[in-house]
Amino acid sequence: MKYILAIDSFKESLSSAEAESAARKGILSIDADADVVAVDMADGGEGMLDAFRQVAESRIVEADVHDPMMRRIKARYAITDDGTAIIETAKAIGLALLNKEERNPMRATSYGAGELIIHAWEQGCRRFLIGLGGSATSDCGIGMLRALVDKYAPKGNMDDVRQRLQGIEVTIACDVNNPLCGERGAAHVFAPQKGATPQMVDDLERRAVKFAEVSALHHGYDRSNLPGAGAAGGLGYAFMQYLDAEMKSGAEALLQALRFERLIDGADHIITGEGSADRQTLMGKLPSIVLRYGKEQGIPVCLIAGKIADEKALRETGFESVMCINPPTMPLEEALRKEVASRQIETAMAQWTRTLSTQP
Repeated sequence: MKYILAIDSFKESLSSAEAESAARKGILSIDADADVVAVDMADGGEGMLDAFRQVAESRIVEADVHDPMMRRIKARYAITDDGTAIIETAKAIGLALLNKEERNPMRATSYGAGELIIHAWEQGCRRFLIGLGGSATSDCGIGMLRALVDKYAPKGNMDDVRQRLQGIEVTIACDVNNPLCGERGAAHVFAPQKGATPQMVDDLERRAVKFAEVSALHHGYDRSNLPGAGAAGGLGYAFMQYLDAEMKSGAEALLQALRFERLIDGADHIITGEGSADRQTLMGKLPSIVLRYGKEQGIPVCLIAGKIADEKALRETGFESVMCINPPTMPLEEALRKEVASRQIETAMAQWTRTLSTQP
């Protein structure tokens, strides 16, 4: 039997490679002769840098930047042989850089993301592939823009920045298609995951609406309703509105670069997954893209997750099986521990493989 592992990271717990290593152990514990092919996955969030380096010759560069609380840290990005900067913004402004007590989207800034762009630009990069997932911020990208202004237009004119960065080509990769504002916007959908109270959500929404209005008046166009504008707390909007960035599905871009359709040719099963699966999984997240590839070639796809909601909708979309690796009584803090998550994935995949072996 040939198995393809295309599992996204389990946020705040396991990287894609770690999750796939555990899944491999589970499968091989039952089917020792299995051909198990693991491919590091990412959809623009955590793990994006390593995932894209699989398909592009590149070198790692380290930059001094600020984290979401404006503390000095070092963040890594890559420069490919053709001069493209591959930037995972979570390396500078990621939620994983903060402990729970520090999470406050009213304070968290995307300034560090701007510093990464500056560093890469100074290295000669003119093309940028930027992953937006996993951020701690909800500042509409204002912090990122401020970093660019501080460096290239100290008088505070963003138009001067655009002139200074003339010729820049930015592609942003993310796994969501939410707009900047409204019930499906950055504040209402994502800010609570970053520590926002209901009052903070209202304040962040008002700030986003005002920023979009002012920006539209200045530019003569409004990109706040474009799919992905709400990504990374509105960082997607800032890139599209101010740097004319092109939005792409991070998962789609990676799978195309990997020529995923060739990798899965002849496979018997594909296993994908993420930390938490629900209806949002079906809105362009990596497992849904993997499922599409599987369906096109008639290969059954199994979905695993640490937490599952809307299981019926997930199954109706076409997943062969939908498996929650954790019992419902397990506390979240326990489930997020690396050793626990790895063990649960290994156990779940062993049980799944055993079930396959008993089928006629």
